[in-house]
Amino acid sequence: MNPAKKIYCRIFQNVFKFALPFLPYRNPKIIGSLKAVPDMLKKKKCENVLIITDAGIHQLGLPDRLEKALTDSGISYILYDKTVANPTTDNVAEALELYHANNCKAIIGFGGGSSMDCAKAVGARVAKPRQSLAKMKGILKVHKKLPLLIAVPTTAGTGSETTLAAVIVDAQTRHKYAINDFPLIPRYAVLDPKVTLSLPPFITATTGMDALTHAVEAYIGNSTTPGTRKNALDAVKLIFENLDTAYTDGSNKEARRNMLRASYFAGCAFTKSYVGYIHAVAHSLGGQYNVPHGLANAVLLPYVLEAYGKTIHKKLAALAVAAGVADTETPVEEAAAGFIQAIKDMKARFGIGDFIPEIQEEDIPKLSHYADKEANPLYPVPVLMDAGELEKFYYMLMPDKEQPEA
Repeated sequence: MNPAKKIYCRIFQNVFKFALPFLPYRNPKIIGSLKAVPDMLKKKKCENVLIITDAGIHQLGLPDRLEKALTDSGISYILYDKTVANPTTDNVAEALELYHANNCKAIIGFGGGSSMDCAKAVGARVAKPRQSLAKMKGILKVHKKLPLLIAVPTTAGTGSETTLAAVIVDAQTRHKYAINDFPLIPRYAVLDPKVTLSLPPFITATTGMDALTHAVEAYIGNSTTPGTRKNALDAVKLIFENLDTAYTDGSNKEARRNMLRASYFAGCAFTKSYVGYIHAVAHSLGGQYNVPHGLANAVLLPYVLEAYGKTIHKKLAALAVAAGVADTETPVEEAAAGFIQAIKDMKARFGIGDFIPEIQEEDIPKLSHYADKEANPLYPVPVLMDAGELEKFYYMLMPDKEQPEA
């Protein structure tokens, strides 16, 4: 990255870091069970509700308990289940039409990050009916109160139930972009382990590693606070203690509950401290090839950590202690290497590979441009890289493809 751009990025990031204590961040109120949702809706005088989910979750019957609770309480609802893995502007338009046609007053995002992102985007369109989503992309362009928004995560990983971001794919161009503003933070997060019990092992693994990526990127960035550092460390500890159990024994409620807590803590951490190039590259892959976000993050995580080099070793050592793979007496370099190796070992145990075979070499300049545009200057990464420098990660992810000479 050229020196002028580096200076601009760091000034931009430092301004945001200075402003952190004065910005209207808030954490969603936690509801521990779906059964408690109807009473809360009645208190808010919301008796018509739009539930946004996806076809797979609907077919598994995961929303059944919520639907029964709403019906038993006399609350009307309409369910939209066409959300795709990387929600599109078409998804938002279809769900928005249902919201208005059924005179809804509240939105429930039920599922993984895709359903919750779609729900947030619908809420933004309700709040700003004359503005397209494309005009809201970037930072602080919603600035209007959304309808009551409730997030019910069915995966323990995305952290979307805590964040101010909605990531959407333009249905025509396939460009994936983020809308970031405080009104998008859900008012309530329903952390009910029962809805995660039927999550298949591989999705349990990739979403769990998504949460790990959130915690790690938040912790190693330059805009941390004591609160976000604690949240990130707590999340890493819970993930290393519980993800293997949740993967091998999906019916273990305690492990599932702890993974939901980990995802929530990681979400709180990166909502304030942001993420980094792992997410920027992963978003470009999701937009272009529909690669599931958690999978892309899991594959990328060790590559990017190694690329940052010694700059982050001290912070990785602290994460290694939280993960239980080192102690406070372990030399920093050894602890940092041990943490990265523990991530690689975790990937191997879960059958997560090291490549994204969908990547086409001719797409790499465009993809790296998207990643650069998303990350710089917003993400307070430990080492700055421009589009040209980010290209190496796409080549690393291509099977049997060597990175070109610089």
